[in-house]
Amino acid sequence: MRYYPVFLDIAGKPVVVIGGGNIAHVKVVGLLKAGAEVTVVSPELNAEMAALSAEGRFRHLRRDYEPGDLEGYTLAFVATDDRSVNSTVADEGKARKVWVNAVDDPPYCDFIMPGIAQKGDLIIAISTSGRSPAMARKMREEIEKFLTDDWAAMLELAAEVRAELRERGKLIDADVWNRALDPDLKNLLAKGKQAEAKERLLRSLSEPVSTT
Repeated sequence: MRYYPVFLDIAGKPVVVIGGGNIAHVKVVGLLKAGAEVTVVSPELNAEMAALSAEGRFRHLRRDYEPGDLEGYTLAFVATDDRSVNSTVADEGKARKVWVNAVDDPPYCDFIMPGIAQKGDLIIAISTSGRSPAMARKMREEIEKFLTDDWAAMLELAAEVRAELRERGKLIDADVWNRALDPDLKNLLAKGKQAEAKERLLRSLSEPVSTT
């Protein structure tokens, strides 16, 4: 396994995106959702990026990338389709200890971005270790079919119950949780029976498991 999978908390952290086109827009939207403080370096912005800029959603430096632009940033994304820029930014990233992602150019990446399937706070990341973006997209589409709203509802219920139990000083073993989050619970949530589902979950977490 070449790449170590991880979810980063970048809320409030400075991130720079170099480029102003469609791919850069996708990166910026994701970063803003995660609460990052975004700066975009690009002489031009596409319509969607220009609208976000007009709303003050990010800081815009209206010019090409220049050496030194990575200073003070936690992460850098390059989306320019110019391998010479990718190379220069990657070199500066190594010098300044800033992690760089050059879109679709793995040799100049310190990290790669996974495909994402999401329902609420339930997020599944898919990676082919940079070998086939098309395969990652195919897997994401298949997982999105599986990831229905009742899975997100189960997460919300599990988080609610976990918080309540922790307030009462009760810690539940992971194996017990795994058995309790069963298909019957998901079916109750799919039918909109939240109260009944919560009662069932609490009962499953408190009852001893039969060994016979």
